[in-house]
Amino acid sequence: MRPGLILRLIHINLILIKHGLDDVILATHLFRPLRFLAIFMPWRWFRRHQRPRGERIRLALEDLGPIFVKFGQILSTRRDLLPPDIAEELAGLQDRVPPFDGARARAIVERAYGGPVSEVFDRFDETALASASIAQVHAARLKDGREVVVKVVRPGILRTIEGDLQLLYTIAYLARRYWREGRRLHPVEVVREFDKTIHDELDLMREAANASQLRRNFAGSDLLYVPDVDWPTTRDNVMVMERIHGIPISNIEALRAQGVNLKALAERGVEIFFTQVFRDSFFHADMHPGNVFVDPDRRDNPRYIAVDFGIMGTLNPVDHRYLAENFLAFFNRDYRRVAELHVESGWVPPDTRVDEFEAAIRTVCEPIFERPLGEISFGALLLRLFQTGRRFNMEIQPQLVLLQKTLLAIEGLGRQLYPDLDLWTTAKPYMERWMREQLGVQSVVKNLRRELPKWSEHLPTLPVRLHAALDEITAARERLERQTEELSALRSEMRRSGRRQFGALLGATLVVCAFIVSGLDGYTPTMLAGTPLVSWILGGLGGVMWLSSWPRD
Repeated sequence: MRPGLILRLIHINLILIKHGLDDVILATHLFRPLRFLAIFMPWRWFRRHQRPRGERIRLALEDLGPIFVKFGQILSTRRDLLPPDIAEELAGLQDRVPPFDGARARAIVERAYGGPVSEVFDRFDETALASASIAQVHAARLKDGREVVVKVVRPGILRTIEGDLQLLYTIAYLARRYWREGRRLHPVEVVREFDKTIHDELDLMREAANASQLRRNFAGSDLLYVPDVDWPTTRDNVMVMERIHGIPISNIEALRAQGVNLKALAERGVEIFFTQVFRDSFFHADMHPGNVFVDPDRRDNPRYIAVDFGIMGTLNPVDHRYLAENFLAFFNRDYRRVAELHVESGWVPPDTRVDEFEAAIRTVCEPIFERPLGEISFGALLLRLFQTGRRFNMEIQPQLVLLQKTLLAIEGLGRQLYPDLDLWTTAKPYMERWMREQLGVQSVVKNLRRELPKWSEHLPTLPVRLHAALDEITAARERLERQTEELSALRSEMRRSGRRQFGALLGATLVVCAFIVSGLDGYTPTMLAGTPLVSWILGGLGGVMWLSSWPRD
């Protein structure tokens, strides 16, 4: 292990000690036998009044850096998996990470523009509106009077991220090599996927492009609003967007006070998720409550407002199709089809017993149907599915990790908004409609419309191309026939050559025998009586066979 990684591990342990979380170290498998040594640790002697455990965990994650903050953000959406005090504190990681100095933010913006902020903005507030692990946001006003927000990447963040990623890669390589489940769970591939995701998040030009794409996908929609990007003022580390005003999705009391229909809001959240994943194959993969707001002007017809588009997920056509069919079969409780799809997609080995896999999936999934969201947990469901998958050597699909993370976040939001939401009843009609669109007449018409420009471009040259293709086929057939004839002639020649070689060898053998018999004069065995005659006969036969083996012109 490289010295830098060792220093990072030491730093992590010191942070845990600083915030009174050294029990975490002593609870690990390596140090568990040494827990009795805690009484000899001087820093534990002088601890009197510690902060609450949730606050200590949050502060430690903030000190450890962006990757640990991301982990805390994911956990914060799963209040069903955490004690309330810890979940409440981790929610502060969504938009209340300590900001860096506003003067430094101004300096970063001026360096990006190559001039003073006043040349671009009428007003730039140095006090941050919100601060997260990767960047922070400042309010501003453009010269044309539009109110905007300016997102600025934290200084020096790349070095911290690179160090933590190297640590994750080291752990993943060790897990793959020494852990029995390492090869099945693909830890290195999962870390590589996370590596790509977090580096994409550092590029604000890429985030701006993601926002523009998502805005086009939901243009004119009553489901989701995406702020407009101001491209002339956007750079790699500075992004300028339209400023939005909404109620944070986590502020349930404010939503109720505003009279927002929470049931409709929860159902629309499910529809947004499935629309992004299955209609567009392009989905917001960082939907923790700090990035989601509700339009306060829509009560009975609520609309979401999304921000922070650094992490977006996509699916290739194969995974997209298999995933859609899996969901639909799952909603229909067709566990046989779910098992078959897992085999067809290669997610489980091809020799898997479909009937056994079907029974295992049924055992896990059947108890959660016809129950409201408040009584089930996707976290527990996924855990049981992973345990089942381990029995059947089901491999983790790294390209689906973001989707699983997003689905868990959506469930966490729905659980807070409307615990009585029936996820299956809400999602099933949408999935059925989507499958009809993909496989029905509408899909055929859509594909024809998409391909028509290509066809119209190539149609005028089609007769010439067809004639050329027929000529090529005819020429290829003639070449094949000539090659067949040449191959037959070559086989005949090889057979003749083989016979000539055999004849020459036999003839030469007889001539040699004739000389041997002739040389036995006076010592000839009784059975070879008449040696001169025998030698003449053998020599004559050998000579004739040898001469006949010569090729004829």
